[in-house]
Amino acid sequence: MKNVIAAHLRPLPAIRAFFVCGLTLLLIAVSNFSTAAEPVLELAFSKQKQKLARMDLLRHPDVRTITIPADVSYKNKMEYRAVPLKSILRNLHGISTVQFKSDDGFVANIPTELLSGASEPWLAIEPANAPWPELKPGGRSAGVFYLVWIAPEKSNITPELWPYQIAVISEVAALPERYPEILPDASLKKDSAEYRGMQAYVTHCASCHQLNGGGDAKLGPDLNVPFNPTEYFQADFLRKYIRDPAAVRHWPQLTMPGFSPTVMDDAQLDDLLAYLRHMAQRKLIPVDGKN
Repeated sequence: MKNVIAAHLRPLPAIRAFFVCGLTLLLIAVSNFSTAAEPVLELAFSKQKQKLARMDLLRHPDVRTITIPADVSYKNKMEYRAVPLKSILRNLHGISTVQFKSDDGFVANIPTELLSGASEPWLAIEPANAPWPELKPGGRSAGVFYLVWIAPEKSNITPELWPYQIAVISEVAALPERYPEILPDASLKKDSAEYRGMQAYVTHCASCHQLNGGGDAKLGPDLNVPFNPTEYFQADFLRKYIRDPAAVRHWPQLTMPGFSPTVMDDAQLDDLLAYLRHMAQRKLIPVDGKN
């Protein structure tokens, strides 16, 4: 009888070892999943390449609770756990433009002088246990990483310079240097309405729209191919559309903001329209996704 019992008991150590091994693998898998799921902000600079996890940024010694009196995205007073951008980007010397790429295709190319100026940019970080409000019912919040400004009025920080859902921050050259296809005719003077309008496009439109296939953003349609908005909008309605898109056409997925005169004054709007009309005669048709 003892031999029979012993025969039944002998496999138990092997079963226990199998169980322990399986449990260990399960715990490793759960740990890896947790690590992989932790949101990460990528810094892609020639002198600074890092991937910063949310939990590490929230432990940064410079993290503070800050108040934004008039948040651009939430249209309300907001409080955030945030760290000064200068505490994250350690060396911007010699860099003209810093690019903030969001995971929805929005791209903000911000001159370094603004990031170093009096408007005080901070990186707001959404805690996992205290999510921010949804931007739209049923949609996402502005997190996990959101660029906010303490005093935007000091440097005329426009709404396009408040990128949210940021995935990558990197150094880049100015947009016209990287994408000559957005340039007006070289025979025009640099202080012409068309050149000034290109700058208005770069400042206000290039965060969402390419032109002639040139640009970083992938959120909105190209503004020149296959057709330029000056070709299918009456002039008065195009102005109205730029000022208040929902007043001209509306659908649930509408994301384009209106550009009030405080953001883009009438002179800038005139220049932008002059640039678009000019570029309608300078189409570069992409072939298989390339110019």
